[in-house]
Amino acid sequence: MSQNKFLNVSIHNILTDDQSYIDQARIRLLYYGLGVVFVGLAAVFGNLYYQQYVPILTTICEVLLVITVVLFKVLTYNGNWKLISHMLLVMATVINLGDVFFILQNVNIVTIQMVILVIIFSFYMLGQTYGLFYSILNLLPVLLFLVIQYDGAYFILMKPEQLDQSTIIIAIFANFILLIFIHSHFYSAFYKNIVELKKTSEEQALLNEKFEIAIEKAEKSSQAKSEFLSTMSHEIRTPLNAVIGMSNLLLMSNPRHDQKENIEILKFSGANLLAIVNDVLDFSKIESGKVVFENISFNLIDLMQSIYGGQKLKAEEKGLLFKLDIDSTLNNKVLFGDPTRITQIIFNLVSNAIKFTKEGNIWVRVTCVEDRHNMITVNFSVKDTGIGIESDKIETIFEPFAQESITTTRQYGGTGLGLAIIKRLLELQGLKMNVSSQLGQGSEFSFNMEFPVSTEVLERRVEKQPQQPASANNIAIQNNEVISLSHIRVLIAEDNMVNVMLMKKLFSKWNLVPTIAENGARAVELMQYGNFDIILMDLQMPVLNGFDAAMEIRKLPDPKKANIPIIALTASALFDIRERVFNAGMNDYVSKPFKPEELLEKIQSLTLAV
Repeated sequence: MSQNKFLNVSIHNILTDDQSYIDQARIRLLYYGLGVVFVGLAAVFGNLYYQQYVPILTTICEVLLVITVVLFKVLTYNGNWKLISHMLLVMATVINLGDVFFILQNVNIVTIQMVILVIIFSFYMLGQTYGLFYSILNLLPVLLFLVIQYDGAYFILMKPEQLDQSTIIIAIFANFILLIFIHSHFYSAFYKNIVELKKTSEEQALLNEKFEIAIEKAEKSSQAKSEFLSTMSHEIRTPLNAVIGMSNLLLMSNPRHDQKENIEILKFSGANLLAIVNDVLDFSKIESGKVVFENISFNLIDLMQSIYGGQKLKAEEKGLLFKLDIDSTLNNKVLFGDPTRITQIIFNLVSNAIKFTKEGNIWVRVTCVEDRHNMITVNFSVKDTGIGIESDKIETIFEPFAQESITTTRQYGGTGLGLAIIKRLLELQGLKMNVSSQLGQGSEFSFNMEFPVSTEVLERRVEKQPQQPASANNIAIQNNEVISLSHIRVLIAEDNMVNVMLMKKLFSKWNLVPTIAENGARAVELMQYGNFDIILMDLQMPVLNGFDAAMEIRKLPDPKKANIPIIALTASALFDIRERVFNAGMNDYVSKPFKPEELLEKIQSLTLAV
């Protein structure tokens, strides 16, 4: 290969596609220019040799011919055009100054041509910096010589040589050929470069136009996806609202033991279906970059005990020992962060641990690993004695819609989105989940999270029982106690007859008879002529939707009616639903399927505040 490279004389073997048009033009200039120089030197050498006179110039021409051949060989061997350009310029400078100060001791037209050649060649080949360097290196000594010679002060012992007219003519002609060749070659290269730049610019403009169209299509696709998810969510959650709502109503009606068992199975199945829908929607929200993390103050111990209380019953139903261990360093500390997302992460991890553990223990540990007064680093760990994970499958379980194996999916169910959601939520905060697991022995999921610490000091923290806190309303509903809301006048705007029936049955448990508006326009009309204390407003209705109806109500001339509390009832999953609800002037919202106790608390809270 090296031998072939050494013997190469073709320019095509030293030109490559990754070279710019200018660099390729420089290589071509050297390749063909060295040929022109060789011919010019050969003509001068032949003339001097024929006349057998000025032997020193003849010898110089002979040496230059050899150097020219060597440089051509170096160029075709490795294509190092920068090195060869420097060598040519140094050679030209030495010859030029040697002629002026020693050999000819004079400045003639050939000398002027040589200076011009050096200036043009150095700028074209090596750029502005070296162009200035070689130009000054050749021009200033020549000007200095002319000044000294003008005063008659230049004198050396060496006798100057004289050139005959024929040699001068040949040299002038050769130099002009070189000047014309250099200008012509680079004009062609620059013109071609400009044409290519224009072509590239036009292609770039076309690509930008296509890119903008693609972005627009992607945005429309994303919007269509969001609207599709919202529509499907609404269509699925609306009947789920009836299924879960009716299950709650039946459980509140003191059913027989065998009936209660069937109702609880029905409610459990509905809740599972709702969890699947919520996982898909939540994952879609995360993937579309719609997640915004809160930064609010919260008590981590209270938060963890709430999560523990919410999962303890499920663990006990499977006969599992569920333990919560919280570092005492965290006592009386108020942290800043997003408690909702922390709850979501820990809740999913614990749910998975319970799901995949047949017997044994579940441990949740919260440990302070670093306390820097105003910042704290906390390690969260969820460990189980479950089925474990094969080492080569650990990365797989974090992929969306994936579990360790098909057998796992069939045996334990689920969408496989829980861990994918957790991973994305942690990655969005620059965090990483650590997993250690042994097949058949269990798994441990852990991660570190940093929190700013509030200067607020909790004087006294009441120890809570390891169970989910329950409000008075929640307890009353669970115990089938009748709660009276007969003094509250409620207007419900709802177009779905099943949901209307559900609401009427639920409200009858609270000794309340609501007024029903079948659409938003009817709700506005009833508000104009009737008196109500609160409105439950469905968002997707015919004639006039809930958003527009709320805004119309806020424009009513009667201040009392215009400021009536409005709770949005929505099965929609649009990412900006919360913002849209409040922008429309509504006070709060409840997602369908809703929990009776949650709706009751919000009704009481808003009506008491008026």
